[in-house]
Amino acid sequence: MWQETDNTLTRTFTFLDFSEAFAFMTRVALIAEKMNHHPEWTNVYNKVTIRLSTHDAGDVVTGKDRELASLIDELLNK
Repeated sequence: MWQETDNTLTRTFTFLDFSEAFAFMTRVALIAEKMNHHPEWTNVYNKVTIRLSTHDAGDVVTGKDRELASLIDELLNK
């Protein structure tokens, strides 16, 4: 579940292994590039933490962040 704190939407995803986590990151990267809205993220083995905020709006959560979060969630439901 996404948490909104400190002007960011944040969520940590846990996968079976590194390969699954990396494949997820690749799918997110393709969506983010298409939107020209890139996440801040970290990956350690099977965990991916994504932080979303809109830098050109002053580092606050905007509709772009909510849209990207929704699209990311949809990846997990496919």
